[in-house]
Amino acid sequence: MTLNWTSIHSLRGFVTLYAITFLLSASPSRAEGDAEKPNIVLLFIDDWAWNGSPVAMDDAMPNSRMPILQMPNVERLAREGMKFTNAYASPQCSPSRVCVQTGQSSPRNGFTVFMNDRGQDYFDEKGYPDFPVIPCVSDMTIDADAVTIPEALKPLGYVSAHVGKWHMRGNPGDEGYVLHDGDTSNTPGNTLPEDAKQRLPDDLTDPKLMFSVTEKALGFMTQQAKAGQPFYLQISHYAMHEGRECLPATRAKYTRHPLVQAYYRKIGKTAETVKRKEDPAIWLGMGEDLDGRIGTVLERISELGIEDNTYVVLVSDNGYRHQELLLTKGLKQPHHAAKWWVWQGGIRVPMIVKGPGIKAGSVFTGNVVNYDFLPTFVDWAGGDPAALKNIDGVSLASYMAGESPTESFLERSLYFHYPHYRTTMPHSAVVSGNRKLLHFYERPDIPMLFDLTDDMGEVHNLAASRPEEHRRLHDKMIEYFDEVGARIPKPNPKYDSAIYKKSKEYQKRVQWGPFTGSRPLDEDEK
Repeated sequence: MTLNWTSIHSLRGFVTLYAITFLLSASPSRAEGDAEKPNIVLLFIDDWAWNGSPVAMDDAMPNSRMPILQMPNVERLAREGMKFTNAYASPQCSPSRVCVQTGQSSPRNGFTVFMNDRGQDYFDEKGYPDFPVIPCVSDMTIDADAVTIPEALKPLGYVSAHVGKWHMRGNPGDEGYVLHDGDTSNTPGNTLPEDAKQRLPDDLTDPKLMFSVTEKALGFMTQQAKAGQPFYLQISHYAMHEGRECLPATRAKYTRHPLVQAYYRKIGKTAETVKRKEDPAIWLGMGEDLDGRIGTVLERISELGIEDNTYVVLVSDNGYRHQELLLTKGLKQPHHAAKWWVWQGGIRVPMIVKGPGIKAGSVFTGNVVNYDFLPTFVDWAGGDPAALKNIDGVSLASYMAGESPTESFLERSLYFHYPHYRTTMPHSAVVSGNRKLLHFYERPDIPMLFDLTDDMGEVHNLAASRPEEHRRLHDKMIEYFDEVGARIPKPNPKYDSAIYKKSKEYQKRVQWGPFTGSRPLDEDEK
């Protein structure tokens, strides 16, 4: 793991038309046969829960979808492609983005959170001096020796673009992207001024920049298709991140919905008096506006005549917990916890893939993870995924083409690592088949093991009744962490329990921390 603690200077703003033309003309000439290589479009959605669309991610679970939200284009993708019931990501957006780019798990690439390292290399000695354990810092950029998606695809004849949210520091151009928006974070996507906390402006035309981001993507896609140039295009939307925004007309549509009207009455507000950040109509409108932009991409692919030769991947960067689910009577949250946690609520995400050779309306139930994308894309591009070094992902191409997964694939271990405090406490997890182990560094004396087959909500801790199974997964996790050089928290000799209990997020840490036996359900859970 290579660390980069120097000052990072980023290129911001849109690339000019002149620069775009120059960069694209400087891309490698296409080898014979490249015209037949498939195009790849990744629609990367921010802070979107597993059950955040009207598509049921598990047909047996009514609460695996958001029935009130209208997203016909996402539904179209599910009809025409493959739905992944058990897709996983990192518990926070930046680490997830690094996993996608590098094909490496967070423990291996060392980018485990987006925070300031305060000049420290391993432990965060300055941030939480009185807490039970000393947490770790994170890498600040993608490792210089990591091979990213554009770098892996360029020798195969591809040109790559990244539009929208980057949030990994550094310059996307240094990672091989010929068109990009620079080192963008959440900030550009929060387009409204501070005084818009109460009301959505009537003149808003580009909420979360989803319209301008899409237009830029369409321009790149059109140029490459007309040139017969195979391309990789990542559209990293700022939606559905909080700081919710949508077109005023879309919001107005949802304010009239009977379930939204009932919510206004419940909280003693109206569509005119409800605050923007507590208004479900804006979140729902943001989802529908986003779906419209997804539809525009699908339409352009069809218009360009490349639909039969283009893969479209739709996925979220991390798990979330959308309260809008509760607008529908009888539905409760299916997962424990939320973003920042490696419980299912933080790492299980929606994923749909459409493209050549993928059976329409198909479902894949094996565990997949976002660091599988790099080898899958290389496989689609005609390269050899096995030639990629120091990665953790595997190609999913054959499974999407209908091949039955092997037992070793179904039982492989996926690793999630969050050695930090925030609303959370430092913890890690392993998902292996239908088993899941969690490890909390504050309480190594509380082993945790779950059977996800019939306990997706992680309610019943089985570690006490299955100690050998817990030990096997725990030892495997520690061995893997040692192998990849993951940073591990250590006990704090200066721990002060009185100060810790007065900390801002203490109650949430207790509520969503480790437990023995069975935990009490949260109010919004099933």
